[in-house]
Amino acid sequence: MNEQAHTAPAGARQGTGDFGTSLAQASILVVDDEPGMRNFLLKVLGPRCRHVEAAPDCTAAAALLDRHHFDIVILDNVMPGRNGLDWLREQRAIGFFADAILITAFADLETAIAALRAGAVDFVLKPFRSNQILNAVARSLDRQHLRRENFLLKHELATEPAAMRATLVGNSPRIAEVRATLERVAPLPTPVLFTGDSGTGKEVAARTLHALSDRADKPFVAVNCATTSPDVIAAELFGDVTGHAEAPEGRRDGLLLHASGATIFLDEIADLPLPVQGMLLRVIEEMRLRPFGSEREVPLNLRFIFATNKDLAEAVAAGSFRADLYHRINVLNIHMPPLRERPEDIPELAGLFMSQIAHQLGMAPLALGEDVLLHLATYDWPGNVRELRNLIERSLILGEFPPEFAGGAGDYCPENPDTLACVERRHILRILEACGGNRAEAARRLGVSRKTIDRKCAMWNV
Repeated sequence: MNEQAHTAPAGARQGTGDFGTSLAQASILVVDDEPGMRNFLLKVLGPRCRHVEAAPDCTAAAALLDRHHFDIVILDNVMPGRNGLDWLREQRAIGFFADAILITAFADLETAIAALRAGAVDFVLKPFRSNQILNAVARSLDRQHLRRENFLLKHELATEPAAMRATLVGNSPRIAEVRATLERVAPLPTPVLFTGDSGTGKEVAARTLHALSDRADKPFVAVNCATTSPDVIAAELFGDVTGHAEAPEGRRDGLLLHASGATIFLDEIADLPLPVQGMLLRVIEEMRLRPFGSEREVPLNLRFIFATNKDLAEAVAAGSFRADLYHRINVLNIHMPPLRERPEDIPELAGLFMSQIAHQLGMAPLALGEDVLLHLATYDWPGNVRELRNLIERSLILGEFPPEFAGGAGDYCPENPDTLACVERRHILRILEACGGNRAEAARRLGVSRKTIDRKCAMWNV
């Protein structure tokens, strides 16, 4: 076995047993000047980990860090020429993205404190048994996972309302077409761009795409480029290592690093500042990240999804959006239809919102009678699905629907063609015409009964 590197074949890895499943995917660097200790650690870790390399000194270790990303660095403290902790401090200042486990034969309180200040996450005293170092590595990997999970959970709770964590609702032809496209592209790594008016459900569609993909068990990380300050969005996305070298918390890992392995959703991408657009383009093309102040890159594994309610082609022509980034993210464009073009979905959406919001507010749901549904179906909905949800919530709080949605259609007046009753009449007649006069099909599209259509037509003498 090569002393310097060991990559166990996937089928040959030993069972991780009590050490957790993450050990099998770990990449580890061993830094120790003693050949016997390097060989021992390679033999212990090599069959259990995805990749293990060894370096006899800090100079060789730094060269390996420049070429590869490691999850864990097992570092001897006392070595000829360079103290391990001093080297660790230097590396953190230029980009050290692993967890460091210090191993030493000389243990005292002062060394332990210095190790923590330098950013070491664990301290193992020589001589040690194989299970001791395996436990230390497994604990470190678990902490890495929990750190990322907690970071992303806090981000999700701070930025995403529970109402957005839904799946795509509706069976209209337009939504059926969108759903079919999502199912087709879900298994692929292809970037997807959602376009459409505000409130049409672009994020809901993006979440549906994530749920259909092989990353469904990983986080869905949403970032709104319009609501994040241009001065901080680059650091939030890409991270920064320019903090104090002796403070591990001085390194700020960005969302892209925390989300590696998951899905990243960049909403309102048209509002991303131009300098940040160039940085993002490089990340998308190379799947590697270089945080601010870092001399090293970190490999990423991300599925990118984008959304905007603006015309990106016009933004490119105006010089506010990079043409190369536009062509890179516009591989597959899914346009979300406005609610007025899918009236047959309104009853299902209204019923879902009524049930969800009534439960959240602890109130009894309001009845969605046919008159109400018909008025909802004939309204223009300039605010789209979001406006419908807001109407349901407002009506629940007030205990009734607004008169223009709750009343009958008997107040139709030709002298006032802009009343909701007139709009309702025109809309029903338009749907009837589109259905070739088939009242049953028109009722299905409008989400009401055939009797309601018959009653309306009789009232209008149609």
